[in-house]
Amino acid sequence: MRRALGGLLTALLLTSGPVSATTAPTLTLAQQAKKADLIVRATLGTPVTVKEGELTYLAYPLTILETVVGDAAQLPQQEGRPALLFLQGLQDLPALQSGQEVFALLYTRRLDSPLVGFNQGLYPVTAGAVSAGDITDPAKLREALRAARGGQ
Repeated sequence: MRRALGGLLTALLLTSGPVSATTAPTLTLAQQAKKADLIVRATLGTPVTVKEGELTYLAYPLTILETVVGDAAQLPQQEGRPALLFLQGLQDLPALQSGQEVFALLYTRRLDSPLVGFNQGLYPVTAGAVSAGDITDPAKLREALRAARGGQ
């Protein structure tokens, strides 16, 4: 009996593989652009708490300054404007501030976070510049995003 149990335990250990934590892969800007349903340049409004059934979201109304790719009307609405909805209590959100101008690469379907790549798809515009790898000019970022999408 002892030998059978030892053999079973060995078989289980050999077939189970290593245990590891789940981590989000870092996506390139081009990969983010390809995954995005919508890419906008917008200003974040004052966040409000929104309850939908059992779920509570933090909603940031958007003032859309430019639609780079997609249709902003596909986003959830808050206060009559498109909004970013983040599941309340979500870890590792980028720093978001009311009045902040951003390029946002978004999913339009309801998820924990609308930002592509586990919150990687947010590029703040600060003093007229962005930080997207080597790209600091918002116009060049727009061009790079459209080029990644095949000129859309």
